[in-house]
Amino acid sequence: MTDALVIGDTVRWLERAVIGLNLCPFAKGVHVKRQIHYVVSHAADHAAVREILRSELTALAQCDADERDTTLLILLGCLEDFLDFNDFLADADDLLQDLDLEGVLQIASFHPHFQFAGTTAADVTNATNRAPYPTLHLLREASIDRAVEAFPDAETIYERNIQVLQDLGSEGWDALGVGATRAVVPITPVEERP
Repeated sequence: MTDALVIGDTVRWLERAVIGLNLCPFAKGVHVKRQIHYVVSHAADHAAVREILRSELTALAQCDADERDTTLLILLGCLEDFLDFNDFLADADDLLQDLDLEGVLQIASFHPHFQFAGTTAADVTNATNRAPYPTLHLLREASIDRAVEAFPDAETIYERNIQVLQDLGSEGWDALGVGATRAVVPITPVEERP
């Protein structure tokens, strides 16, 4: 899996699901303006993920918002188990506090096996928070505030998304083709024997 392939899968998910289904009405603007920074992490354990998260939070806080409004940190090969990923989010929030970035940045999370409490794994409504790979979305609080001002009924987004996915159904979600591309291993033909 190359970084370009992983980023391509993530952009496809963003364009077809997040923007295409209007799951986040704020995503299109930063995508069109190319203000999303994509980072693929090959960190192998929680400590290494925490360090790259520290680096990316610091970088985002120091960048001009017109240049980089948000970051998608894609975790390849680590935190693939949803419960481990979910547990790691407490560490991520602690890191925001340690860096004194609470109220400046926040972290949203997406995972290919995301599951809301009280749902089954197959419930299509879980797809609102599913991405091709475990992903930490680093956002600026000021950008969220501006977006909410422009979209006064922001609290209704969640309910609308649930309805959109229920109407779409599992087959419709699958038809979007927004999962991870699997590496294809070429098959070497067996030589014919005389």
